[in-house]
Amino acid sequence: MLWNGMAFNFETVTTMGSSSLRAAEWSNGRDWLLAANDEGTVYYLQPTLNNPHKFEAHEAPVRDLAFAPSDAKFVTASDDQSLKIWDFTTSKCDSTLTGHNWEAKSCDWHPSKGLIVSGSKDHSVKLWDPRTSRNLTTLHNHKNALTVTTFSRLRDCLLATAGRDNLARIFDLRMMRDVCILRGHEKGITTLCWHPVHPSLVSTGSDDGALYSYLLNEPNPPVGISSSDISPYNADDPSRAPAQSIYPAHRISHAHESSIWSLDWHPLGHILASGSNDHFTRFWSRARPGETACFKDQFHLGEEGAEAQGTWDRKFGRRQAREQEEQEAQDEAEGLEDQRMPAQSAFSIPGLPLPGLNGNSAPAPLIPGMGSLPPPPLLPGLGVGGAPPPIPGVDPAMLAQLLQQHGGAPNAQFPPPPPPGGLPIDFSKLKLPPDFKLPSGFPPPPPPAQGGPPGLSGGIPGLPGLGGLGLRGGDTNVADGGAGGVRKRAPLPSQQEQLKAEQQRGNYRIAR
Repeated sequence: MLWNGMAFNFETVTTMGSSSLRAAEWSNGRDWLLAANDEGTVYYLQPTLNNPHKFEAHEAPVRDLAFAPSDAKFVTASDDQSLKIWDFTTSKCDSTLTGHNWEAKSCDWHPSKGLIVSGSKDHSVKLWDPRTSRNLTTLHNHKNALTVTTFSRLRDCLLATAGRDNLARIFDLRMMRDVCILRGHEKGITTLCWHPVHPSLVSTGSDDGALYSYLLNEPNPPVGISSSDISPYNADDPSRAPAQSIYPAHRISHAHESSIWSLDWHPLGHILASGSNDHFTRFWSRARPGETACFKDQFHLGEEGAEAQGTWDRKFGRRQAREQEEQEAQDEAEGLEDQRMPAQSAFSIPGLPLPGLNGNSAPAPLIPGMGSLPPPPLLPGLGVGGAPPPIPGVDPAMLAQLLQQHGGAPNAQFPPPPPPGGLPIDFSKLKLPPDFKLPSGFPPPPPPAQGGPPGLSGGIPGLPGLGGLGLRGGDTNVADGGAGGVRKRAPLPSQQEQLKAEQQRGNYRIAR
């Protein structure tokens, strides 16, 4: 079943080269990780995925690599039909193994002996002596290209091979022959791994995304097939007895939607990780006590079969994907929201604090259904950011004294805006010259109410003289419905072209 316990945290991602990585292998001491790519480059990686060293090992892609038991050397298999043995410390090639007639696709180093195995596209499996670079023997049991060759770590006399002939074979090195044939796959087998605790458990993955598990001591013939094969170990002449056919003890027919490229067990053997061409890495575990529907899910029966059994809801999966896309689109829109601030002003109105004025960073109050309010219209004749301009016939000193009575320094807050009748100034309290006359047209008439959204053309109650407040339909987007509308998100005008470019690259999707 699919493991659904604690989430895995992938803490580090490292980019190496400009081509695909084809092989990766930990050292036996878990101190180093070797990786190789299509350019033939080998990378040395620390457990933190730091890359302190790299070198070019082959001129063709490196398909597989393996450490020696002592970690002092390692071997690489390449599409140039050769294998090379390297000194790990100096990165120098000790020897080259040649003999395959086509691309070398896999290799492995015996866990305790001086023995190397390789598999090729020429359908052959070869065993090598790393000290003399001599080919010890060649096995021709497969009928198609080899994809996997790996020794058992628990029973070092067993060798597992798999190929694109839909079969995997278990060889006994003592007899140099196959003792088991793993059947059941409908497509070529692309990966294989031994269980780290149970020596008879083998897992395989294929091109059609199927994940099978075999028990070498249980044939498990399917219904309708009578298996009369016996193990060669129980035959009178083990060297001539036919190989025993083994069928899957457990099948996950729809583990992935595409080819499974890699399989590996947790060192404790309770979790199996699978990596596939469908860009998913999945983790599998055994069923928990009491779980009966875990083998009837979409991974075992397929989506249609699981939906027919009632163990999987196709609509629920689609709804989850749609909600995730909508959330991503909303996050993108919030990131592109217009962040323009209102113009800075040197005055504020009691009850209507404006952000950024006189050290006041409180946000402007909101009108239901509207966004933040732009600054109110300026008082007639008054400038912004300083003392008002001189008025003809008025002593500037007397006007400064008047301003100090209402707030102190010229940059202090001004009194509330005047009512439509005129400025609230008592000229009888001013010591003006006897021949002083007010200028023609002073005080000026109140400004006409500016147009705004429906319902605000007459001004805002409690704020005389601020009719309309200069709101424009283009400044805030309000849904139909007046005060109950919802503000819509929109990208910055300066980011329209950038947003279109991101949409063309597929980095920004609109929720469906």
